[in-house]
Amino acid sequence: MRSAQITGWGRSLPPAILTNADLATFLDTSDDWIVSRSGIKERHISHVRPVELGRVASLRALAAAGVEPDAVDLVLVTSSTPDSIVPATSNFLQDAIGASRAGALDVNVGCAGFVYGLAVAAGLIKAGGVDRILLCSAEKLSWFVDWTQRNTAVLFGDGAAAVLLEATEADVGMRSYTLGSDGSLAHILEVPGLGSRQDMPALPADTDLYRVTMDGQEVFRRAVEAMKSSAVRVVEEAGWGPDEIDLFISHQANQRIIDATARRLRIDERKVFSNIASYGNTSSASIPIALTEALECGRIPPFGNVVFAAFGAGLAWGAATFTWGERVTPLGESDAALPPFEGTALDLVHASMARRAEFTGIPAPLAHAGQIPGLS
Repeated sequence: MRSAQITGWGRSLPPAILTNADLATFLDTSDDWIVSRSGIKERHISHVRPVELGRVASLRALAAAGVEPDAVDLVLVTSSTPDSIVPATSNFLQDAIGASRAGALDVNVGCAGFVYGLAVAAGLIKAGGVDRILLCSAEKLSWFVDWTQRNTAVLFGDGAAAVLLEATEADVGMRSYTLGSDGSLAHILEVPGLGSRQDMPALPADTDLYRVTMDGQEVFRRAVEAMKSSAVRVVEEAGWGPDEIDLFISHQANQRIIDATARRLRIDERKVFSNIASYGNTSSASIPIALTEALECGRIPPFGNVVFAAFGAGLAWGAATFTWGERVTPLGESDAALPPFEGTALDLVHASMARRAEFTGIPAPLAHAGQIPGLS
């Protein structure tokens, strides 16, 4: 039976790293406080657009698969921070990597994007319309962070990762998946100002419309329940017992959510992959970034069983079970790299705050002393 296997993978992280100690230079916070409530120690801040992050990750994924860009049938991008609303980021990425034969498609379901994208890609390949799909998740959350708001500033980071899915007759690939949404709660996690629902373009005084806003307590509660229930469902549908799961990779939003979901699955903590300490919440890019690291660390064996679970804006959630193929090492490497950056992450943050102050005509306010959402 025709299915889709992952044959290539790659990631791209900007070089500028913002530590918790850096945040404490302008926010009322500390490393111990952030780590104890989220598990995050540092995050990467990008000096380039999401499509540039995606370009590097995608070329690395293609090299790992030994596939040329012009052999790709579809470029599928997941992002909650697209380069533009029109055209789609996938159009830019298709051109940037030279995938001249490929169609282009964007998916935006916030942090659940990779799971949704994986379901779409696997379904299209299984149906027989395409043979190779490049799935890239690229995010620049720092662009929408208000760095004076402690409840969100400590959580998010930037990065990208990509996988190549190819048609196969082998007994591997997607085993089960579930996708869900509760649009009645869309308002509890959003960037409200970027869309036609606004009667007119927002004035400078309305810049709150252009930053991440979040009801942290409610998001945390919903995320825990949705990720646990969806992960349990797909594992049951796949017919796997806890001992048959080789690795669990969830959206890296909060270490406590990851641990709670793993306990619900009744799997050994050694089978749970977490890299949130190094990257923070990179939205839809968090699962594929973790996936590439897991492969490099030898955490996924040939024909290994992997469980994915995610939750994000929408509110949307999803989970999937996936049996890996035989190969767990890349066939080749790409020399693709990001443009150099000589500054620091703090330079980028201060530049962002200066832009906001210039736009509003109001000096950057003092940092708010609120708590990390959902983690008091």
